[in-house]
Amino acid sequence: MKLKIENVSKVFKDKRAVDGVNIELTNGVYGFLGANGSGKTTLMRMLATVLRPTSGSISFNGEDIWKMDDRYRNILGYLPQHIGYYKHFSVEKFLSYIASLKGLNKNKANERVEELLQTVNIIDKRKVKMGKLSGGMKQRVGIAQALLNNPKILIVDEPTAGLDPKERIRFRNLLGEISKDRIVLLSTHIVSDIEFIAKEILIMKDGKLIEKDTPQNLMERIQKKVWSVQAEETDIPYYQGSYKVGNISRGTEGIQLRIISEEKPSVRAVNVSVNLEDLYLYYFDEEVGA
Repeated sequence: MKLKIENVSKVFKDKRAVDGVNIELTNGVYGFLGANGSGKTTLMRMLATVLRPTSGSISFNGEDIWKMDDRYRNILGYLPQHIGYYKHFSVEKFLSYIASLKGLNKNKANERVEELLQTVNIIDKRKVKMGKLSGGMKQRVGIAQALLNNPKILIVDEPTAGLDPKERIRFRNLLGEISKDRIVLLSTHIVSDIEFIAKEILIMKDGKLIEKDTPQNLMERIQKKVWSVQAEETDIPYYQGSYKVGNISRGTEGIQLRIISEEKPSVRAVNVSVNLEDLYLYYFDEEVGA
């Protein structure tokens, strides 16, 4: 399978939300990283045929997805950032209703609903009205509806919002399991959601795709730019004003600052191993408050 994005742009009035993106995607999990306004949600909405590109093309196995029409949507699963629910429907009824919209026959729909209630761990909520669910529970239902038609392409935008750490791990493992014969696109601000399952990470900034590589390769590029510095309390304002400070920890051995810097920030600074949070800070430091 191949999903190909060629020179795709999307313009809203005077704002270029997506700017000339070119990507080829095959089976596996791809993690989108980007600050608010980076264009990742707009791009995902175009891949889900919610929005049409202003220019450029998107094709699946060589065929334009807009010309494929329902044939494309039949192989697509989509969980947007915000999904509408019928608050008076029970969880089970809502999923059955969505299954019918996706063209599943009654027997197949019942089978998939039962399976997915188990998968997302809400079988005990099957008779509960959607309007009575917590945000995290609604998110689990959203994940289930995206998987109803056993899609070849799964697009999930901020899917773990509202889930506790245990459920995030559960969902992350699920994506890893199903990605061997699917294209999975995952957008998140929680970098641990993609650190261990993403085949490649796509970094978007100001509407442009600025990096696309494996997590390991991306982190290796900044390996010599992440430092640990032992500091005094009075030193902290200086470091915060002069460098990207990712973490301040106070322990028995004093204060340790985690700093992203091209240059060694102090004679006492030592290089430390890199994680995806460092990578995010390296590209999007303006999103991190002091």
